[in-house]
Amino acid sequence: MANVRTLKKDINFLTSELVTQAYMNQIFFKTSDEELVNQITEALEFRNDLIAKVNHPDGKDNPKLIKSYFSKVRKEMVEKFGKLFDVANKESVKEA
Repeated sequence: MANVRTLKKDINFLTSELVTQAYMNQIFFKTSDEELVNQITEALEFRNDLIAKVNHPDGKDNPKLIKSYFSKVRKEMVEKFGKLFDVANKESVKEA
C-alpha cells in the first residue's frame, strides 16, 4: 500500500479528471447545465467522503487493520470513480 499522501493525490487527480470530462461534455456535446452540475457535485461529494475516510482510519494501533482499511478505501475509490466515468462517457456517446 502506498502512503496516504499518494492516495489523496490519486483521489484529487481522479476528481479533477471527472470535472474536466463534465466540462468537455458540455462544450463539445452540448450537455445541459443541470447535467454538468450533477456530475461535478457527485464527483466532489465523493471526493470529500473519501478524503474524510483517509484522514480518519479505523484501528490506528493495528497495522493489519490499517492496511485492510486503506485497501477497502482504494477499492471503493476505483469502483465509484469507474462508475462516474462510465456515466460521463455515456453522456458524451449519447449526445454524439
